[in-house]
Parts: sequence; structure tokens; C-alpha cells
Amino acid sequence: MSFRNRVFKPLVFAGAATPGAVLAWDALRGGLGADPVSELLHRTGWWALTLLFVTLAVTPIRRFTGWNGVIRVRRMLGLFAFFYATMHFCIYVGLDQFFALSFILEDVTKRPYITIGFTALVILSALALTSTKGWVRRLGKRWQRLHRLVYIAALAGVVHFYWQVKADTREPLIFATILAALLVARLRPRRRPPPRRPAPTRAPAPAPRRADADAAGVPS
Repeated sequence: MSFRNRVFKPLVFAGAATPGAVLAWDALRGGLGADPVSELLHRTGWWALTLLFVTLAVTPIRRFTGWNGVIRVRRMLGLFAFFYATMHFCIYVGLDQFFALSFILEDVTKRPYITIGFTALVILSALALTSTKGWVRRLGKRWQRLHRLVYIAALAGVVHFYWQVKADTREPLIFATILAALLVARLRPRRRPPPRRPAPTRAPAPAPRRADADAAGVPS
């Protein structure tokens, strides 16, 4: 394993964990502004969506650069996206709704942006649960079909973000544009190397004349 591949995975782990650490530090020192619950919801949701998009970018990066080592961090990035999405939901349940189950169920069923956000979380939960090697073996070809639902989760996350904001829709529209680009990159056919031309065959050398054979010591 090259030095780049050995260092790359720990660096990605540290980069994905840093937003959570910064968020915890800001919460402890009272640096979340006048509405800390809203800030917690926004930042955990933003990072969940960002890391989900980074996860989706792994395959196009591998395809266009030929660097197979990048695939080693795809599962980890997906699990970090699921972690931030779960934190986002837990903050909503615990700090925003104070575990009022009746109000939460009413929100999920009657408020479209919460319904679609919850749908994204359910999909990510299924993908996180089946991300292990054991589930890959159990599901076989069905595993790939199941994990294509990650694009549905990403789209649901973008719509959730768009419907949740009141006026400034620039960020969700940027996410929507990136998602469209990732879909185009995935659908674009992979470039195949040109077929190799067979090496030209040389014509066999003419047999030596008898006199030449005698001179070279070759029996006739």
C-alpha cells in the first residue's frame, strides 16, 4: 500500500469528524447564537447533505482519475453522512420537540418538508445497516440495487432543505445543481481504451541455399 493511501483514509476521517467536534465545542462555550437549536439543526443537516454528496462523488472521481484508492473511504463517508443526519433528527426530537411523540408524528405526517426529510433518514438507515461486507455477501446483486437508493435520499435531502428555508434558497439550489452534475457524471459512459492492434507478423526468413548451409556447418 502506498504512503498516499495509508495517510488518505485517516485524513478523510479527521476531516469528516471535525464539523461534529467544532459543533460540540461551540455548544459547550455558548457559541451557537441567539437560537442554538436552530443553529444545531442547520449545521448537522448541512453537513449530512454535504458528506452525502461527497460520498456520491467518489465513483465519478475514481472513474475520471483512475485512482482506485479513493474507493476505500466511500463507506466511511456514507456512515458519517448518516451520523450527521441522525444527529439532525435527534436534535429535532429532543431539543426542538422535547420528545413529544404526538407532535412529532403529526409533523412527520402533515408537514411535507419533515415527511420527505424523514424519508431520507429512513433510506440512509437502511443503507448504513447493509453497508457491511456480510450484507454485501447476503444480498449479492440486490445490494447494488438497494444502494442506488442513495440518490433518492440525496434528492429528498435537497427538497427537505429547499422547503425548510423561508426566503434564501441559494444553498439548496446549489446542492440541487451539484446533485444534477453527479447524476450526469454517473450516467456518462465510461471511456474505453482503444483496442490494441495486433503486432505485425514478420515474414519467415528464406531457407539458406545448400552451399550456405554447408558453409555454416548445418547438416543437409
